Amino acid sequence: MASPEPVRIGKRGTIVIPAELRRRFGLEEGEVVLMEPREDGILISRAVVLPIETYTPARRAEFLLTNAADAEEYRWAVREVRKMGLDPDEVPHEPPPET
Repeated sequence: MASPEPVRIGKRGTIVIPAELRRRFGLEEGEVVLMEPREDGILISRAVVLPIETYTPARRAEFLLTNAADAEEYRWAVREVRKMGLDPDEVPHEPPPET
């Protein structure tokens, strides 16, 4: 294990992770990390960031129609899709078997 390296805290609290440590742990510019307070210091670890999908009205309509479990739910989904201003027949989906 490498010996600790002193790092100076810059303006606005910025720190520079030494190149050797960035290479060793595969950290690249722009990457998001977590900083967790510990009794003896601060633990820095890689964060997992997942993109958030924004659903279009057509995609939400597809979810409603596809996830209907029976004929009654499907009829409700069709009404909701029409309220959204969409034609249920134009939305790709598989209706439940009983419809």
